Amino acid sequence: MKKKLEIEITKSAIAAAVIFFVLTSGFMLHRFYSFYHSYSSFDQGIFNQVFWNGIHGRFFQSSLSSNLSSAVLHDGNLPTVFYHRLGQHFTPALLLWLPIYALFHSSATLLVLQAALMTAGGLVLYALARVYLSPQLSTLITVSFYAANVVIGPTLANFHDSCQLPLYMFGLLLALEKRWWWLFAGLAVLLLGVREDSGILLFSVGFYLVLSRRYPRLGLIVCTLSFGYMLALTNLIMPLFSEDISRRFMIEQFGGYVEGNQASTLDVIWALLSNPWRLIKEIFTPFGRTVQYLLAYWLPLAFVPAISPTAWMVAAFPLLTALMRQDFWALSVNMRFAINVVPGIFYGAIIWWSQHPQVLIKGAGNKGDGEMGRWGDGEMESREEKSWNDKEGFKRRFDIKPGFRRFWIFCLSLSLVFTFTSNPHRAWSFLFPTSIDPLVYVSVPRQWEHAGQIRSLLQQIPPTASVSATTHIVPHLSSRREILGFPSLRLINDARQEISVDYAIADLWQLQQYQVAFDDDRERLRQLIRAIEQILAQGNYGMIDFQDGVMLIKQRATSDSTALSAWQDFRQEIEPILQLSSLNAHEQGGF
Repeated sequence: MKKKLEIEITKSAIAAAVIFFVLTSGFMLHRFYSFYHSYSSFDQGIFNQVFWNGIHGRFFQSSLSSNLSSAVLHDGNLPTVFYHRLGQHFTPALLLWLPIYALFHSSATLLVLQAALMTAGGLVLYALARVYLSPQLSTLITVSFYAANVVIGPTLANFHDSCQLPLYMFGLLLALEKRWWWLFAGLAVLLLGVREDSGILLFSVGFYLVLSRRYPRLGLIVCTLSFGYMLALTNLIMPLFSEDISRRFMIEQFGGYVEGNQASTLDVIWALLSNPWRLIKEIFTPFGRTVQYLLAYWLPLAFVPAISPTAWMVAAFPLLTALMRQDFWALSVNMRFAINVVPGIFYGAIIWWSQHPQVLIKGAGNKGDGEMGRWGDGEMESREEKSWNDKEGFKRRFDIKPGFRRFWIFCLSLSLVFTFTSNPHRAWSFLFPTSIDPLVYVSVPRQWEHAGQIRSLLQQIPPTASVSATTHIVPHLSSRREILGFPSLRLINDARQEISVDYAIADLWQLQQYQVAFDDDRERLRQLIRAIEQILAQGNYGMIDFQDGVMLIKQRATSDSTALSAWQDFRQEIEPILQLSSLNAHEQGGF
């Protein structure tokens, strides 16, 4: 008999969801409107342009994505406004949210949407936990979700497609438990539409259904369809749009396993299978970072997932993918990749609690009242309603043992402390220094003063003009057809003509503040100064304004004398920084 979903969510779970949504959306919006320096801003601009093009009938097109394509980076071609991002990432599920963006077409809308989707995922997790567990325990698991570094960190990033994964995955697992097969199928399709690699999560669910013998036939179908879909998508469909999947992403993430500068997913899979010893080595190294990565998932749940076979099975392939990847960010718990492992970890904790209530819960018998029924003949037999009953309870007191409850709360607190001190995506740079030694801190009043100067320059750029901008300004200008990342100035327009952008704006002040502690910011500052000098020397652009380290140039314009004077003063001010950068570059080259 199919189960109806009749759940009254606790006030504590609702409070946790509200706090999570308000804080995460608030921090993201503050960073966005105050123009705080963040490495994730450029991707925010890409997604905003994709949505903006979408509501104008140009689905998944982006000149900003083209700026990062293999045709531009490797072949030296010019970016195009009609480039389809589907060649980089296949994300049709984003179309679901296009009506919301059409009502509020702003880059900020996507940040609020991301916070809302992650919050909704936590509420569905509560419903999933209530299939097996008491309201008290379900609430603690939900709070653990909202307090996890691997949830907060990616949520505070730029908008990304992975923010849909918890909602779809927890919904799919809930549909599995309730045997709502129509919903299971629908969410499986949505899950595959999130990204080209989200089928790995679905494959892992199928793997669990087979290995646990719950629904082995269904598991085989899920594994076959998800694996076949990913192979067909990455080898047949995505190459129709561009060669980025084989020339960029496979090489950037798994290039050490294959030879040459191009590889398909089949090439990578064969390379992994044919060299198992190297694969094992990559999984466990670097050992310290691998352990830290796993602890970030276990800590919010008081290490229960570490001893849960279900957690290892459902999270197996997303976790394996992260450990196999060779790019530095693969093991970062603040990046979007971390979300892929989250659903399996939390589902495994729920199942473990349902099967072992006597270990850490007062008043439980030898077997969990929420324990799953017998598995036989390849399918799970209809189990009795053994989960928590609000009217009858478990016919005895059912509370978490005080000692373990205190330990769990300690783990949650520790997770929040680690999250806060990691300052994910510089969301809290207004609260404390981004760097201690050397000290880098921009106060809130100073940052908002600088933001006001940027806005005064942005107002001089017409909404339909083509433009080039530095990273954290890009999201504010990306609601247009023609935009690039500075110092790129030329692109191919809809008429298939090569043009130069009308305006270019660059914030050098931000880099000046952060370069003292971050080498990449110092090098970026040096490159931009050199590019600006070359652009001005060519005479095609004139500097029409320069305020607080922010430059605005316009094509076929005469430079303003006041702006040029301010530029020269700034240039003189940072000359010691440029000389230091040149000296370091020379020493590294000589070495």
